[in-house]
Amino acid sequence: MQLTRLPARYAGFIMPFILSIVMTMVVSAVATWRNLGMEADFTAHWLPAWAMSWVIAFPTLLLALPLTRRLVQLLVHPA
Repeated sequence: MQLTRLPARYAGFIMPFILSIVMTMVVSAVATWRNLGMEADFTAHWLPAWAMSWVIAFPTLLLALPLTRRLVQLLVHPA
């Protein structure tokens, strides 16, 4: 089975999409674990917390990424 690849023009959307999923999953899992411990109902608490944080994080990344790129260009010598 071969994976169908998207055109390169979608990279600016796909990168923050995947990054926001990974980062919010990790951060919400750590926060849930820290507050509730690793209880039997951990997943029942963690998944809604993750979903809410992702809904906020993904648009934030889309808005912050251009600014972040500009700031990095100001701070780093070009290759």
